Amino acid sequence: MKASKAGVSDAPEAGLSRLADFNEVDPGVLRSGSGLKKWRQVAAGVLPAGLAEMDFPVAEPIREGLRRFLAEGMLGYPYWPDGSPLREAFAERMAKRYGWRPRPEAVREFATVTQGVHLALHLGTEPGDAVAVHTPLYGPFRDGLARMGRRLVPIPLRESLQGWGWDPDMLVRAVVESGCRALVLVNPHNPTGRVFRRSELTELAELAERHDLLVISDEIHADLTHAPHRHIPFASLGPEIERRTVTLTSATKAFNLAGARCAVGHLGPARLRAAVDEQPVELYGALNALGVHASLLAWTEGDAWLTAVRQHLAVVRDRLAATLAGRLPQIGHHPPEGSYLAWLDCRALGWGEDPAARFRARGDIDLSPGPGFGPGGDGFVRLNFATSGPVLDQLLERLVRCAEADAGTVPPLPALPRLPAAAHLPTRAHLPAAPHLPGGPRGSVVSGAVSEELAC
Repeated sequence: MKASKAGVSDAPEAGLSRLADFNEVDPGVLRSGSGLKKWRQVAAGVLPAGLAEMDFPVAEPIREGLRRFLAEGMLGYPYWPDGSPLREAFAERMAKRYGWRPRPEAVREFATVTQGVHLALHLGTEPGDAVAVHTPLYGPFRDGLARMGRRLVPIPLRESLQGWGWDPDMLVRAVVESGCRALVLVNPHNPTGRVFRRSELTELAELAERHDLLVISDEIHADLTHAPHRHIPFASLGPEIERRTVTLTSATKAFNLAGARCAVGHLGPARLRAAVDEQPVELYGALNALGVHASLLAWTEGDAWLTAVRQHLAVVRDRLAATLAGRLPQIGHHPPEGSYLAWLDCRALGWGEDPAARFRARGDIDLSPGPGFGPGGDGFVRLNFATSGPVLDQLLERLVRCAEADAGTVPPLPALPRLPAAAHLPTRAHLPAAPHLPGGPRGSVVSGAVSEELAC
């Protein structure tokens, strides 16, 4: 892929998978013993769209590379005297894709990004310390703060015509009044899908410097940023910011490798890096050779597949947006700028704080409940659209029928075009504008027909 200082283009390259490949997922295989937790944890007949993993097989270069690795017949202790090869691979990938050149010697390995966030908080803050986080927020981070005795300082994301953003003045007051010691940044944001702009990140960086905040930046969804948006690593804003920032990421989200249990973190603060190195060996677990090898293959041989899957995700994202705008305008939605997770405002349906329970009971759809994302989550659901066109169509049909059942009008889902077509989706005119959040153009709408095997 063509790299630039601002990021990576979506220009086609040799060896790209056909878009149709991602429409050929088999629900039977996904529910099987070797399938995905997302599908296996729900009852037969329920369509899952909650857990954040994709329905697609792992990229062929990764599978082939693992086959070669296992064919050698060696799974002994890995010999990594200077740390795993992921340290260099991470630094090279950041330079290639984002124009940031982190030092490999400052990189450490973790089983997951969540483990890295929790360990940085455990060693970098004290019980009772205040930690600022954008809300709504990823549930395990909220639970981790509570279990470690850290005080959550919410930075509420507010909705506007242009999407989700925060009030800078409110943020400053909250940091000052709470005596905040750390900021946990999730960018692209989960669950809203916002990709924060350079101006917004610069505001946070200036705040962090003024108040001497440790910044822990979860950037696991960065490789799934949708054009025309660009991901900007927080630590790339300057040397001073890099020295106070922990940057955490993994190949597992973008390349569908959650079971590999492998992540990395660039530990900018020297004292925190030393504290991590002083911990007893393997107290917090250790990487496995297969997870490291899979991640290396993803970052060095998987970008053609990643480009293709991003193109497919843009298609199904826009299909979801068009259906909501045309048939369920009472459900508020801003197409995510990054990731494959849609944050849906169902409050106008009048179904209370947990509409996911209603969708499950009446529509046989498994969605992530909004209340699980803490403050700002009541009345919302999170929908995972990283699936095939046929599965998404069945999911949308159930969503529409469930929401419209009370009104007694359930029109059929319209036929899908088979060729891409430009679609500019309407914004939500009843919301007040936020001046510092620019909007972005929409993508194209295309998908396949509904598969008979999904009828239930």
